[in-house]
Amino acid sequence: MDEDLKKILEKTANAIRQLSFEAVQKANSGHPGLPMGCAELGAYLYGHLLRHNPKNPEWMNRDRLVLSAGHGSMWLYSCLHLAGFDISLDDIKQFRQLHSKTPGHPEYGEAPGVESTTGPLGQGVGNAVGQALGLKILETKFNQEDHQIFSPKVYCLAGDGCLMEGVSNEASSFAGHVCLDNLILIHDANKVTLDGPLDQSCSEDVPARYKAYGFEVYEMDGNDLDSVDKVMTEIQENQTRPIFIDCKTIIGKGSPHKAGTYKVHGSPLGPEEVKETKEVLGLPDEEFYIPQVVKSFFEEKLPKQEALEETWKKSFDAWQKAYPDLAKEYQVMHERKMPSNLEETLSKIEFPDPISGRKASQEVLQVLGKELPFLYGGSADLSGSDCTMMKDYPLIAQNDFKGRNIKFGIREFGMATMASGLFQTHMFLPYVGTFFTFSDYLRNGLRLACLSKFHVIFQFTHDSVFLGEDGPTHQPVEHLASLRAVPNLHVFRPADPHEVKGAWLSALNYPYPTAIVLTRQNLPVLKETDRPFKDGAGRGGYIIKKEKTQADYTLFATGSEVSLALDVATALEKQGKEVRVVSLPCWELFDLQDEEYKRSVACGDLGKRVSIEAGVSFGWSRFIGEKGISISIDEFGLSAPMSDIANEFGFTVDAILNRLFSS
Repeated sequence: MDEDLKKILEKTANAIRQLSFEAVQKANSGHPGLPMGCAELGAYLYGHLLRHNPKNPEWMNRDRLVLSAGHGSMWLYSCLHLAGFDISLDDIKQFRQLHSKTPGHPEYGEAPGVESTTGPLGQGVGNAVGQALGLKILETKFNQEDHQIFSPKVYCLAGDGCLMEGVSNEASSFAGHVCLDNLILIHDANKVTLDGPLDQSCSEDVPARYKAYGFEVYEMDGNDLDSVDKVMTEIQENQTRPIFIDCKTIIGKGSPHKAGTYKVHGSPLGPEEVKETKEVLGLPDEEFYIPQVVKSFFEEKLPKQEALEETWKKSFDAWQKAYPDLAKEYQVMHERKMPSNLEETLSKIEFPDPISGRKASQEVLQVLGKELPFLYGGSADLSGSDCTMMKDYPLIAQNDFKGRNIKFGIREFGMATMASGLFQTHMFLPYVGTFFTFSDYLRNGLRLACLSKFHVIFQFTHDSVFLGEDGPTHQPVEHLASLRAVPNLHVFRPADPHEVKGAWLSALNYPYPTAIVLTRQNLPVLKETDRPFKDGAGRGGYIIKKEKTQADYTLFATGSEVSLALDVATALEKQGKEVRVVSLPCWELFDLQDEEYKRSVACGDLGKRVSIEAGVSFGWSRFIGEKGISISIDEFGLSAPMSDIANEFGFTVDAILNRLFSS
């Protein structure tokens, strides 16, 4: 390494350390250990290696860096500030304060240069794998021999904790399988966890594990710039597979009494230790000090980084002229706009009667695949059962990224995090599928997608106890209520193919995550739901059967229980009762309607209010009130044929009538 550059990067590393431990100290909260231990690595990446443009953080051909070990957020904020991203010194001083750009863990969209929302350990690895996968797909689709418009690498910094969490293993296994040769996973191997030394809880050979996954494995001293440079230079020249770097560091490096111990992991150094650390590092007694030589170094880099993007733009313009059809497809994928006639197109699909929710969705998906070239997705080893395969397109496979179907394997959590990473390339609308009960496996990945406001569609099938003989281990009961509690998530449980089409139209146009929850069993095609999107499913809740005079009963239902509610209404009318039936496929969408509409559907004197849903009763009181009747399942399911389960839990017309008349 050039000695002049090395001296600048050494000063940069100490600037990263000081900014980090002083911001943590000022907030009296945070994690100084990783930022201090990885300071040389940060200086090298942001001061020398990464191809990016801080003045345009969204440049498509930039290298990405994901900090999976999100507790070390001050490392990232310090690096971004020094590199010239729009994070000011005042932002650094506002670390962990209300509405600052520098929250306790990195949040996508809060500050430029933050590539992922991280903190729950390991998920950033999945995000990085998803981003790398997306970029490989784009390379394959758009690069030509004479024009290489996509060539980024994705770097991910993960800690010991990240690599113990199962989600990182799921994502890493997938990355090795498909051979993502643009992914570099850097393991901050400081051998310390929040609770004590690593060897108290873990003794495995992590590099050997990653070699088994199919990664090329390197080792370097993360506190030695020459060692870092040697490994990174070799990678740039020779990478043919995903890379794993076992990066040895000293946590809290520079702290005289806490370095190398868990005491520096998640607590401020303290005033006296801050003072002594500055003395050890040869830093002046000035808060948030940045040497002028470091400031000047990064200021001089900015024009060169902007020139990188300008050179790329010229290449991109030449590519557009040489390949106009590809350029048009690129624009469509980048904009991800929905065709104005999409509802009309979907209306032409003819469904058999009856048909299950999952198979109705499969029919819709085949049409969407043709209409939306940016729609990519797959399943956690269940595409034949959850019906997520786009049949006209091939699979993504090892060293082959031409397809649009992804077999994520039995890796639900990893799948969710990779889908978020795919979205982050701003060229894909990802969907993923599994059985509804297995949504528990991916729940925190779904939660971070909602927190980050990513447009990801989750398709869940086998939606209730009525899947039958597989029994209570596979029968969801509490899951609808659980997902309805997640902010920013639309949960759609359609009653029939008409509402399935509506669910997809809603999910495609809602810019945040949607969960579409579908049946395994066949459902009748209802004439009552066959109406324009804006008058039916697009409202989230709507009247499908109206009383003639004053309602004696109002039945609220979702999914497979809507047809049952209509049958109950018919039986009640035979006994001289007036009945309203309301389908509520998406509570969150119904909440967004104007107050007058919501009152017209679900408010007023509507007689005895009844909810019918094959899940827990939790949440239904908002529609039926304290005196309403909830036909629900507040226990786990049973292994039996569907008809026996319906009789056992009282989901038949006769059982519901008996319940109504006895109340």
